[in-house]
Amino acid sequence: MRATRPVWAVLITMAAMFVQILVGTLPVVLLMDRGDPLYRPLGVLGTTVASIALVYAIRRYLGRQSWSGVRLTWSRSAAWHVPVGLLVGAVPVVAGNALSVVLGVATWASWEQEVAPMLPYLALAIAIIVLGQAFPEELLWRGHLFDTLSDRLSPRMVLFVVSAGFGVMHIVSQSPADDLTEKLLYVVLATALGFACTAARVRSGAVWMAVGVHTGFHVGNLLTPTKDLRYDVQLILLTCAIFLAGLAVLPRSGRSPRPADAELHSRL
Repeated sequence: MRATRPVWAVLITMAAMFVQILVGTLPVVLLMDRGDPLYRPLGVLGTTVASIALVYAIRRYLGRQSWSGVRLTWSRSAAWHVPVGLLVGAVPVVAGNALSVVLGVATWASWEQEVAPMLPYLALAIAIIVLGQAFPEELLWRGHLFDTLSDRLSPRMVLFVVSAGFGVMHIVSQSPADDLTEKLLYVVLATALGFACTAARVRSGAVWMAVGVHTGFHVGNLLTPTKDLRYDVQLILLTCAIFLAGLAVLPRSGRSPRPADAELHSRL
């Protein structure tokens, strides 16, 4: 099938990433006021629902692929995948932000103004991260695309293409980046995050650890906010930290564990 060829598979995944946001949030945008407390929660929930529907439709009608290939099935091992992924995503961000402050390229944002008021709503904030970004994006990239490319490319090429494609998509992301250098470095950071998430997919054999890594990355930034003085240098430090985390997770063989091995790898 043409849709399963690497170039077409990447392009379809990129298009689906935009479509899931537009389709998922459209009912909320059209029917609700922005000031409604349910506006954002329902919007991100719509994004997740749209992502599941899109991935299912792409795999069934374009690629003639089974749903099981996205490796979304829940199991006892998956219960470990998520918290381990959270640590893999959050720890390097906290370390990178702390190092940025130590080196004088950033300062800590006010805890009283930025973090303390948000803590009572932390669970809701994490749910919004999961439903709006981590789950739908990981379902597309580390679920659907990873599985599709694995039938045609070597494990190393799959790792490279999935990570790089995810990073390129962030050219249009909203970020504190001001000039071209910072924007390009932000894309490199997103690629490093994609690498860490893909490494988690390889390590666990399922998509749940990747969801945890993606969520942990945002939670780390949420709980340790900084004000940049040299954002370009801070981006480099964060990129190195998250890339090293990905290397630590990636199995030496570079191959996904067989389903029977997923339980073992989840404990490592």
